[in-house]
Amino acid sequence: MKSERNFVYFLRNLREKHRLSLRNQHNDSEVWYMYISPANVLTGFVALVLVLFIIILTTVAYTPILDLIPGYPGNKSREMLIANIVRIDSLERELAQMQVYSDNIALIMEGKTPVVRDVRQAGDSMRVSRPETVVPSREDSILRAELEGGGIYQLSDPTRVVRTVRTGLELMTPVRGVVAEHFNPKENRFGVGIATAASQQVMAVEDGTVVLSTWSPDDGFVVQIQHPGNLLSVYKHATRVLPATGARVKSGEVIGFTGEGLSGDAGKGLFEFELWHNGTPVDPEGYVVF
Repeated sequence: MKSERNFVYFLRNLREKHRLSLRNQHNDSEVWYMYISPANVLTGFVALVLVLFIIILTTVAYTPILDLIPGYPGNKSREMLIANIVRIDSLERELAQMQVYSDNIALIMEGKTPVVRDVRQAGDSMRVSRPETVVPSREDSILRAELEGGGIYQLSDPTRVVRTVRTGLELMTPVRGVVAEHFNPKENRFGVGIATAASQQVMAVEDGTVVLSTWSPDDGFVVQIQHPGNLLSVYKHATRVLPATGARVKSGEVIGFTGEGLSGDAGKGLFEFELWHNGTPVDPEGYVVF
């Protein structure tokens, strides 16, 4: 009841002034006094709270005091967060540029004209501008013509590229003679038939390893040599062979002999020579001078 009465009295006498004094405990004399009202006390308390709030807010905002508090995100944490956001934004821009580059490479490989896409930053988001057609340069047109046309760099005829590469090799002549039967895969003739003189030596056209050295009733003595560059040379209708399977031979090394009517195939009399590259027969006359 007493506290309720004091509260009611405080409200009723909010503006009434009261004497606040300091007295000496020895002689009970008044040392200092002043007149205050409850309203003044309340106003002063609110002002003190506001001043303390402003001081604390300023200290937190402009000093690194929060960094001293364990587990509290201070200025350093905010700086690291901002730096990570910038890095992520840069990575997004790089990924977008790489995607544009990859798309243009795909268009070029398909024979289409690439486009220009400007990757720009607008605020915190990435946007890709409308693609524009790239005007081909003179050098690009020349390169495209060489790749698609009939030049040595053309891509439309892989066999011609292989032929150009193999033409640069110096292949030895396996035997001397006259080409009586020419290369014709449509007639199952995958090499050339050479009419030779009797007892002529058969030489390896290039360094390699003998992968087959055998005899058959149809082809007589046969030698197959594997050369570098996935090139295979085949020698058929010999009268005698020297190296065994697995032997290493040098370019121009004698690997056998041939003779008129003694090839082992009912006297056919033609020495056959074949060249295979990557498992495909090629015309030996384009690589060897007989």
